[in-house]
Amino acid sequence: METQEFQKRAGECLDRVADWLESFDPDELDYATTDGVVTLVFSDGRRFVLNRQTAAHQMWFAAGARAWHFNYDTGREAWIDDKEGVELFARISLVVSEKLGRKVAPLID
Repeated sequence: METQEFQKRAGECLDRVADWLESFDPDELDYATTDGVVTLVFSDGRRFVLNRQTAAHQMWFAAGARAWHFNYDTGREAWIDDKEGVELFARISLVVSEKLGRKVAPLID
């Protein structure tokens, strides 16, 4: 994937996650964005981070002691974990659900 295409897809990914986070009560889960990063901030101060890694053409997601690297799969039109094959938005929904102790609305369309 060319860098320009990666930047476009990564930006769309980050925007989509930020839009999804708008639906949460900020007292439960808030977020902050900077260039290439979305930080999820929970009420207990814990932070999960989604960021683009331009050099590797990957999206990285860190949640607690775990971290995942996602490559864009053009056939599936999705960011897929390079070890377990899990889609990025599904992973985020799952770990946020686990952290909040309740099922949250999925990030996937």
